[in-house]
Amino acid sequence: MKKLIETLKNIWKIEDLRTRLLITLLFVAIYRFGSFVVLPGINPAMLDKLQSQTAGGLMSLLDMFSGGAFSNASIFALGIMPYITASILMQLLAVAVPYFQKMQREGESGRKKISSYTRILTVAILAFQAPGYLINLKMQSGAALASGISWPVFMVPAIIILAAGSMFILWLGERITDKGIGNGVSLIIMIGIIARLPQAFIQEVTSRFTAITGGGLVMFLVEIIILYAVVCAAIVLVQGVRKVPVQYAKRLVGNKQYGGARQYIPLKLFAANVMPIIFAQAIMFIPLSLAQWMSSENTGWFLRTMLDHHSWLYNVIFAILIIAFTYFYTAITLNPTQMAEDMKRNNGFIPGVKPGKDTAEYIDTVMSRITLPGSLFIAFIAVMPAFASLLNVQDAFSQFFGGTSLLILVGVVLDTLAQIESHLLMRHYDGLLSSGRIHGRGMAAY
Repeated sequence: MKKLIETLKNIWKIEDLRTRLLITLLFVAIYRFGSFVVLPGINPAMLDKLQSQTAGGLMSLLDMFSGGAFSNASIFALGIMPYITASILMQLLAVAVPYFQKMQREGESGRKKISSYTRILTVAILAFQAPGYLINLKMQSGAALASGISWPVFMVPAIIILAAGSMFILWLGERITDKGIGNGVSLIIMIGIIARLPQAFIQEVTSRFTAITGGGLVMFLVEIIILYAVVCAAIVLVQGVRKVPVQYAKRLVGNKQYGGARQYIPLKLFAANVMPIIFAQAIMFIPLSLAQWMSSENTGWFLRTMLDHHSWLYNVIFAILIIAFTYFYTAITLNPTQMAEDMKRNNGFIPGVKPGKDTAEYIDTVMSRITLPGSLFIAFIAVMPAFASLLNVQDAFSQFFGGTSLLILVGVVLDTLAQIESHLLMRHYDGLLSSGRIHGRGMAAY
């Protein structure tokens, strides 16, 4: 406790870090406030059916990612997921289309162009999703619309408000990244998830101690132990690395000698971080978007199965998408050829491997070998909520029992703590842990 208090004091002493934390808290508070601002013309007391719809199934996941804004018919109801979907499409285009490949190689100017195209694509996706959300709102809680206002008249401004709300969330995320602490978009997703945790925990405790099949204190303790084990496994996975030794040859520059030391390339066990899970989850929300345009009688077996995140088909497809996106994202973020060229340029080589092409192939082989078990393990954690349901864990709490929620929470928390620790160490203060450095998703572990 004394160590924690001292660390908090050190954080407050650093003006830049203190400012960044306060800005982050301010923007997070704005986001949470907007989650409760209901669309104009909607009576929040008449949204019982919509809230019942989001109490379980895939709808509950979507509501969780929006921090409850979806079930509140809020101006932020569509959340940040349209932007995530647009980012996925742009990543795919950057691999398949030469025009976007060239843009990626243009450095900072190319990234700005891709970012602009991503925003435009986000607006296009919102133009599709916003009407779908309003149609679903009408089907579930049509009586919530104020008397004297027709749905056709209401939908036009409501679509604009929903689209503007999602773009405003994106703006908040970018401001957090620039002026605050952590990755803004990931932090906003995490805040939406955490907002549901207290209620889900209370429901789970109540269920265990009141229901006939709840199991009482013993089952609750077993559940918490399993949850703790899964969290620890997720932390190990996010921070795990495989170190590749690199020997640097001695060279003379003038009268000074450089090189000769051995260093290591830290290849992360899960180099793609949390992005494959977010990408895969965004893809799994597509059936939900389609279902919003249909009545329950018109949805077929496949669509109904895909709307149940405890079904075997949903979880198999979800796991396959995570594995595929892990390889895909690792391939576009780590370039073995470029790494080999950089080593050769600096008189470095991997012992026993020829510089150049052989080095690139060696790094690629190592990455493939460590990515496979990492992707399989992360896919297993991602489908843990389906197994948790077999233990009669409440649906809301099972999302924290593994799955996308847990992985995002672990990844974002470690990343944010790592940034805070870097600020402390730069000012010659002790880090957050006395036992060693915190290695976030973007930090190398040595």
